Amino acid sequence: MQTKISILFYAKKAKATTEGLVPIYQRVTVDGQRIELTTKRYVDVTKWSSEAGKLKGNSEEARGLNTYLDILKSKVYDYQKELIHETGYVIFDAMKNKILGVQERALTIVPVFQDHNQKMKSLIGNEFSPNTLKRYVTTLKHLINFLKWKYNTTNIEIKSIDNAFVNEFEFYLRSVCNIQNNSAVKYVRNSFGKIIRTCIINGWLTKNPFLQYVSKVREVNRIYLTENELNNLATKDFKNERLNQVRDIFVFSCYTGLAYIDSANLTPHNIAIGMDGEKWIYTFRQKTDSRTNIPILPPAMVIIEKYKEHPVCIVKNKLLPILSNQKMNAYLKEIATLCNINKELTFHIARHTFATTVTLSNGIPIETVSKMLGHSSIKQTQHYAKILDRKVSDDMSILREKFSIKQSNQKKIAGI
Repeated sequence: MQTKISILFYAKKAKATTEGLVPIYQRVTVDGQRIELTTKRYVDVTKWSSEAGKLKGNSEEARGLNTYLDILKSKVYDYQKELIHETGYVIFDAMKNKILGVQERALTIVPVFQDHNQKMKSLIGNEFSPNTLKRYVTTLKHLINFLKWKYNTTNIEIKSIDNAFVNEFEFYLRSVCNIQNNSAVKYVRNSFGKIIRTCIINGWLTKNPFLQYVSKVREVNRIYLTENELNNLATKDFKNERLNQVRDIFVFSCYTGLAYIDSANLTPHNIAIGMDGEKWIYTFRQKTDSRTNIPILPPAMVIIEKYKEHPVCIVKNKLLPILSNQKMNAYLKEIATLCNINKELTFHIARHTFATTVTLSNGIPIETVSKMLGHSSIKQTQHYAKILDRKVSDDMSILREKFSIKQSNQKKIAGI
């Protein structure tokens, strides 16, 4: 973008001295914003040309002053060239600092990252979840440790960050920290990348260091429960009230597809009668703030009814008496052992189970599953939903039957 700069010299009559001399001021306008400063020169107002912005005539006094004003003008254009060379553009504050001789303090990445995290912390429960903040805090910790490891410092100027820096940061996470591919890429591309985008938007960084960044998140074989595993877990009596309660809430999520935080946030007001006359869950996903409407399947409804009079639900106005995510996952590992499920059971596996075993494998279209999961695109759903061999077999059986009927009809027509 071309920056418009104009320079004007004028006599400030309001500040005339007792001797009748007036000071000459310089006005530099950068895209409509003005910088005004004295030239520290005084002249007889009758000798000054307002139209030309200089002293009249060809006297030694006029030549000396006008040459001085030309030098001041040239300095402004020199500052313009310097800024374009340094940053690629000219902004008002930078030009003002150049003219006034104010040394700009170099912006560094760590304070910008810390400011971002502090603002995010103040919005916890409103726009962000604690886990989201945790990812950014962890990324900042890794970044500071990387700076110590690579540059023997704890901070670096923003303008020094380039594509080599980004790739080195990822290499550090993979090699020194032994972080797996997907986590390393997410730390760099998502968390650190957001901070870099902020720097670009604010004009602190002119070239995007991620333009040549090519690392990708690899497809993960997500764990889910099979139909038999889900049935065995749902019907087992653990002879322990706490384990039964954790199991029930996990099964509820298997039949609704809700993540832990969304299940924990549910209240009786989230239940309403849908357009089909059946009960639905109406809520918003905390992670994406997207609307999620889910018809309540019978197994989930049984669990809702079971706990509607639970003391915790009554006191806290909650639909279910959910423990902390950490405690839920700890108990789920014990439940997996008791059910002979050889998988590292976590609450999030319920969401995978809903997408695969409960919905897709029972013929629910992926578009419908995507909407119930609260995804913005089917591509997101494909990470969760695995098309099982049984579903492929069922679909191909239908196709095989169509071909058989077609072949039989062709034989009849041919008289075979």
